[in-house]
Amino acid sequence: MSANTYLYNGQALSLRDVVLIPIHDFRFEIIEHVQKGSRVASFFAVPDAEEYALIAVLANDVQGNLEVFRTQVQNSYPALTPIIPQVHWFEREIAEQWGIIPEGHPWLKPIRFHTSRRQKHNNTETPVIKPGVTDYFKVHGDEIHEVAVGPVHAGIIEPGHFRFQCHGENVLHLEIELGYQHRGIEAALSKGINQHSLHYMETLAGDTSIGHSTAYAMNMEALTGVIPPYRSQLIRAIALELERLANHTGDLGALANDVGFLPTASFCGRLRGDFLNLTAQICGNRFGRNLLSPGGVRKDISEQTIAILREQLPKLLDSVTDAVTLLWETPSVMGRFEGTGIITQEDIIRLGIVGMPARAGDVRLDVRCDYPWGAYMFLESPTVTMQTGDVYARASIRWFEIQNSVAFILNALNAMTPGQVKEELPSLGADKLAVSLVEGWRGEICHVAITDSMGNLKHYKVTDPSFHNWFGLALCLRNQQISDFPLCNKSFNLSYCGHDL
Repeated sequence: MSANTYLYNGQALSLRDVVLIPIHDFRFEIIEHVQKGSRVASFFAVPDAEEYALIAVLANDVQGNLEVFRTQVQNSYPALTPIIPQVHWFEREIAEQWGIIPEGHPWLKPIRFHTSRRQKHNNTETPVIKPGVTDYFKVHGDEIHEVAVGPVHAGIIEPGHFRFQCHGENVLHLEIELGYQHRGIEAALSKGINQHSLHYMETLAGDTSIGHSTAYAMNMEALTGVIPPYRSQLIRAIALELERLANHTGDLGALANDVGFLPTASFCGRLRGDFLNLTAQICGNRFGRNLLSPGGVRKDISEQTIAILREQLPKLLDSVTDAVTLLWETPSVMGRFEGTGIITQEDIIRLGIVGMPARAGDVRLDVRCDYPWGAYMFLESPTVTMQTGDVYARASIRWFEIQNSVAFILNALNAMTPGQVKEELPSLGADKLAVSLVEGWRGEICHVAITDSMGNLKHYKVTDPSFHNWFGLALCLRNQQISDFPLCNKSFNLSYCGHDL
């Protein structure tokens, strides 16, 4: 039997089919597959008797399938990071959560602040990680100085600590310290499904309620063998694209604001609210909460709402076009956007960057096309790429995707046929593993669910696109002016809470 196990997006398989291999074979297989073009979509540890199972989910974008690898370790294993940089954040997380040390990791430190879950699992004494008490990278030399920002910021935003090593105004290195939003969501989900589980998903990253609840619903459906009704799949996709429209529009306005260009900032701020209001037309909540449910959706979309969407979307697109055209036609704005915060295609691939920053650097990666699910299996959603990898490219990707999302929703409305919108789910299958990928507005969302021999949820792993991309932000600041940080930061617009699970 092959050392790896194949499955498709939104599919479940028996844990018996995930072959258990020795750690040296595990490392060899992952290294070989990544060098041939696969990506690490998820990598985590699961308690397994007196040992721990390491599970890696690799995405093969060319073939459109997923590969799962499994091994067992106790206290340590040879680190993969020196050979595969895209796992460096995952390996730090595994060490923090379970005390399993990746020997040879170049910068092993916590990415969040909490008591190790290993202590709770087997009563092992582990140190409590105090918030903000950690080592930071230092650059030494004449005229080198350090600028520390956060975790408390001047604006009403989430907490995160940014430490810049500078020579004058030039940033030599940026270290990003997160973890202040840690809420123990994954640990709570691993205790089993209850009335709070879907709420956790909808609030895991509040601006991505539809994206994460879609991935969760897909996993529950895979573990029960239920296919949601056709009409509900269209409604889910419409809600997901509305979420993309609201956030992309808001971000374009915020980018304009960061360079002091107020016309677009003002227009886009209002238009973001108009897109959110269309989501509220569907389900009563501007962020789409209480819309999705495993098995389909909780509320059908009325003919009146369909008519409102058909009428309002073209008008809103015209308004966004007017606001964004002002950006492109203003030389002072382009002077700040172009050539700022570049991340190269090579670094995007090496670090496993996903979503808009990847596509802005000419890496053609979009779950809707590469691993289509639901309505995306029968309605086209084209992938747009840029080549420059700078702030301008990341802004442009948003603009092109706004146009494509409006076209997609109108096509989905035309494809709507009468029918039910929800199937009831039976009990979860026993000893199974399910993986779901969703292209959220930031990029690839990956959820992995594992059940035990009784059919109870044993482990749940969430990888928000921000988990892949925070180091990409740090990299794009190298050799930039420190004054460009707000602009670069907003061009990624990553989630703190989606990272600090």
